[in-house]
Amino acid sequence: MTVAIDADKLMGFVFKAVDEVGATLNAALVVMGDRLGYYQALSDQGPATPSELAEWTSTDEHYTREWLNAQAAGGIVEYDASTGRYTLPPEHAVAMTDPSSPAYLPGFFQIALGTLQHTTDTIEAARSGAGVGWHEHTTDVHVGCERFFRPSYNANLLPSWLPALDGVVEKLQRGATVADIGCGHGSSTILMAEAFPRSTFIGSDYHQASIETARLRAAEAGVADRVSFEVSPADSFSGSGFDLVTTFDALHDMGDPVGAARHVREALAPDGTWMLVEPMAGDHVEDNLNPVGRAYYGFSTLLCTPASLSQPVGLALGTQAGPARIKDVTKAAGFNRFRTVAQTPFNLVFEVRP
Repeated sequence: MTVAIDADKLMGFVFKAVDEVGATLNAALVVMGDRLGYYQALSDQGPATPSELAEWTSTDEHYTREWLNAQAAGGIVEYDASTGRYTLPPEHAVAMTDPSSPAYLPGFFQIALGTLQHTTDTIEAARSGAGVGWHEHTTDVHVGCERFFRPSYNANLLPSWLPALDGVVEKLQRGATVADIGCGHGSSTILMAEAFPRSTFIGSDYHQASIETARLRAAEAGVADRVSFEVSPADSFSGSGFDLVTTFDALHDMGDPVGAARHVREALAPDGTWMLVEPMAGDHVEDNLNPVGRAYYGFSTLLCTPASLSQPVGLALGTQAGPARIKDVTKAAGFNRFRTVAQTPFNLVFEVRP
């Protein structure tokens, strides 16, 4: 059957695809600008010509010229044809240079670029149904992940997420025991330890290199006397009788999230709480057809689902699992209470209790 082609619709799609290629390349350009100090220089010094930016950053003018033009074409910087200068708007400067802001973005681009470096491996895994482990990825994935999520944890964990849990802050203030599973570089663990000096914390992750980083950071933060880190999978971290267990953006990456949840249930005190932070998602595909969902489905395909499939069971919840599927996991593990207590544009926070 011959189908009539709408030429305008076809070309509209072609130009959309061209924009997609530009966006793909821009992930590398943002990482480049972050590492070479281009964004910071534009934020600190103001509008610049390519030669001025090159001088400020001790880089080559040929590269600053092409980089600035690409950034201007993408709307990240603004170009003034009358002066030949490029400006990083103050709002964009916050997103590109201020790691204390929850809007800080370089880590998001860094993890995306790192994820793309293993596309060939993921394609082969898709043919066989195998996985690609978190530990198999470049450090841009590990570092970028922490750089992206840490500002949100800094902005939300203490003022809103923990207070939304029933009675948890009071326990932490008096002195509680806390397990932070899937802790990565330990940002969340250390943040809580700094805020609650009477409590003790143990962070765990199966990734040896991340745990080594976490230990160094705990020492640098001066909390190593109350914080320890261990290399262990989520279904076998040590300890019991915990007042609080936390899991930040990690459950969906696990091969056996039900097994991990069951171990959390066993490790909790009878009146303990599991704070479970997962990516923002609705329960239906149509709920997630938006910019955040698009990015997360991309990460799910190339990073999170392969990570789950690389582990025993390989349930592959996916980054956009949604509250209903997460609740099912906790129910299967023996938990009886589940409620959403907070959310941001990028995360959902659940309170899970026996």
